[in-house]
Amino acid sequence: MNYILFDGPYRDNLLPFTFTRPVADIRVGILTIRQKWESFLEYTTTTVTEDYLSDKFPMVEMEENIMINASFLPSNEIVELVKNLEYNQALFKGEDVIAFFAKEGEEVSDFSNFEAIEFEGDIIKIENTWDIFSKNGEAIEEDFNLITNGRKSEPIPATVKTLNPENIFIEKGAKLNFVTLNASSGPIYIGRDAEIMEGTVVRGPLALCNDATLKLATKIYGPTTVGPHSKVGGEVNNSVIFGYSNKGHDGFLGNSVLGEWCNIGADSNNSNLKNNYAEVRLWNYKTGGFAKTGLQFCGLMMGDHSKCGINTMFNTGTVVGVSANIFGSGFPRNFVPSFSWGGSKGFVTYKTNKAFEVAEVVMGRRNEEFTEKDKAILEHVFEETKQYRRE
Repeated sequence: MNYILFDGPYRDNLLPFTFTRPVADIRVGILTIRQKWESFLEYTTTTVTEDYLSDKFPMVEMEENIMINASFLPSNEIVELVKNLEYNQALFKGEDVIAFFAKEGEEVSDFSNFEAIEFEGDIIKIENTWDIFSKNGEAIEEDFNLITNGRKSEPIPATVKTLNPENIFIEKGAKLNFVTLNASSGPIYIGRDAEIMEGTVVRGPLALCNDATLKLATKIYGPTTVGPHSKVGGEVNNSVIFGYSNKGHDGFLGNSVLGEWCNIGADSNNSNLKNNYAEVRLWNYKTGGFAKTGLQFCGLMMGDHSKCGINTMFNTGTVVGVSANIFGSGFPRNFVPSFSWGGSKGFVTYKTNKAFEVAEVVMGRRNEEFTEKDKAILEHVFEETKQYRRE
């Protein structure tokens, strides 16, 4: 059987992160959604996504296919039902389709003729940007159990102080000494070749992915994910960093999500609580306005390739698009469009040729190539988001 992940109806709610990737490639917990499904299915998946993303994330269709809504995270119970789907059957959770059987070339938009199978159990759904951090604790627990099942951790160094050491897993090549790891409130996963520098204090759940670094005297409150090849310092609380991004210095990041190739300048901070303790609203690209989150704590949502200078201050519930560059004193507005250059005194357009030069250098430092496919995606995002900028 061939398995294909599709973006589903919540793709626009997950912007700016889905400007540059399918829903399946969002990281929540230790793994991306795609990696979770592939681990359970023991099968390499492909993707149905936006046309402009399809060159980088193509779909491979076979005679028989099971289409899976990437907003749903897998579990043993769900995967068993998905694997057993037959032609003209669809698996639902309420009004949402989780998965359905489709033959090659078949386009399905109406499930009225399908045999509907209702899933009655609990399932994690990533429907909005804030779900990425607010459901991260559950996702870390699930991924920790999946990844460590039947495996033995590397030994905890003698200089490391721990609480609940049985809830700590260290992969080969990881380096840590003279740090404190408290796994009493959730698991701590330390990935391959990751490093935790001296003086760091961690309260789980934490996912420190492969080749990621916690710098000297970092303070981590879970549930937090530091994605592959990212560097983090200062104070971080309940945040998700997808990968290849840096917050390398002092400053606070809380209840936030950073995409890939982001950089947070030294001593930058975000607010995650309004002065009046009111519910936080976030910019919604689908409605073109600010939407209720139902949360009292909600910080910064920053899309891929965006950066801020030293001492930047972000208001509660700030959304920053793709390839934005923010600097200067004062609070920038709480919606910064993609390809914006400036700060609290206003923004101008960050031209693509300049943004591409930076992306090429930044990615090259990590031995990654800024490809023509990457360039085409960002050019599309530039045009798609033109309406939000003052040209």
